[in-house]
Formats: sequence, C-alpha cells, structure tokens
Amino acid sequence: MRKTLVAANWKMHGTKAFAVELLEKLNSGLESGKCSAQVVICPPYPYLGVVADKMGQAELGAQNLSEQPSGAYTGEVSAEMLLDCGARYAIIGHSERRSLYGEGNELVAAKYAAAKAAGLIPILCVGESLEEREAGKTLQIVAEQIQAVIALGLPETWQNAVVAYEPVWAIGTGKTATPEQAQEVHQFIRQQLGEAGGATQILYGGSVKAANAEELFAKPDIDGALVGGASLKADEFTKICCAAN
Repeated sequence: MRKTLVAANWKMHGTKAFAVELLEKLNSGLESGKCSAQVVICPPYPYLGVVADKMGQAELGAQNLSEQPSGAYTGEVSAEMLLDCGARYAIIGHSERRSLYGEGNELVAAKYAAAKAAGLIPILCVGESLEEREAGKTLQIVAEQIQAVIALGLPETWQNAVVAYEPVWAIGTGKTATPEQAQEVHQFIRQQLGEAGGATQILYGGSVKAANAEELFAKPDIDGALVGGASLKADEFTKICCAAN
C-alpha cells in the first residue's frame, strides 16, 4: 500500500534562524499530531546542513541538482554532494525551473537519471500551463514529460522515485485544481508509468493548504502533496501532513 508523502519546497525563502525555528515548531507539531505521513523538507542549498541537524521524523531533500556528476560547472551542485549533506530526495523539473530557467524535457530527464544513478529519490514534477489546459493539451503535455524519462531506458525507471503533478496555473496563484481534475491526471500518470504505476507515489502540487488537503488525499490516485508557500508556516504545514491520518 502506498504511504502518503508530503514534501515541503521552501524555494528561495528564509535564513538560518528561520530554518531552525520552523523545524523546531514543525517537529513538535508532527510529534504531537502523531502524523502518519512521510515528510520531506527541501530547503535552499545553504541550509541543507542546518536542516539535516534539526530533522525529527522528516527526511531531507534538495530543490534541484546538476545533471553532471562533477567538473567545471560553476554554481552547480551534484547528486553526490547532496547525498553527502544527508539528502535522500531531490526535486527534479519543478515548473519554476522549466519556465524561469528554460529546463526542457531532455535536461529534466538527464537530471532524473543523475539522481537515480547516485541513489537519490527523485521527485519528478510534471504539469501543464493555463494555456495548455485551456487548449485541451493537459494529458499530452504530461505524457511528453514522462516519456522523456522513459526514453532513457533506465533500469527500474520508476523504482525508488516519486512523481508530482503540479498544474502550473495553480502554483502560487491561490487557484487549485479540483480534486476531480487532479485525480483524472494522477490516474493518467499512473497508467503512463506502466507496471510500476501501482506502487509509485504520485503527489499533487498547486496551492495545497490545510483546507483542501484532506479532500485531495481522499482521491485514490493522490498520494500526498508537494507544498510551496504553506510549508513556510509550521501550523499550516503540520495540518497538511496530518490530513493523511
């Protein structure tokens, strides 16, 4: 049975003091709430060590990584470095990386392969823009993003991996796909993954809040959430995690 997973993407927010305070409150909230979900915290790179030292029941993740194992790539961070810092997960192909930094399907697939090769668990993000949804291209776009990874022919492509459906039009906008809309795409993703689909955790990301988490998690193919802004508020994020109960 797939366990609910809730991942926090802090994006480019916070300071060392903020990270320590947030983790202390979060650890307390998760423990007192006896939350049953797996929890992953993805802070900015400079605070990986700080967060690693303060983790309670949560696990450490990174927001991105290089597709290269090492070399003269100024400003980049490799999968091996992330593992060395204690990370177990890495977000791959977040919509902000795709839209703001031009990461296409081929590069995202290469990063996915780098994470897998190093032993990190990738959280592969897929999803469509508002224009693509209105044009009826949602499933086509999602399929293309997933097929780019499948085309690499990796051994056990979807073993020890997570997929996150994040409709771009719902990220940071306050808009949320209805549970029915999200379920439709999650079910489609599971089909795209083939035999591994039944065991792979598929998360929803897009303005997830305590108010809508329980309804989303109740859908049969939604296994948790990739949370942005709400993950910066300990009480709100704790409630999202405990919605899995």
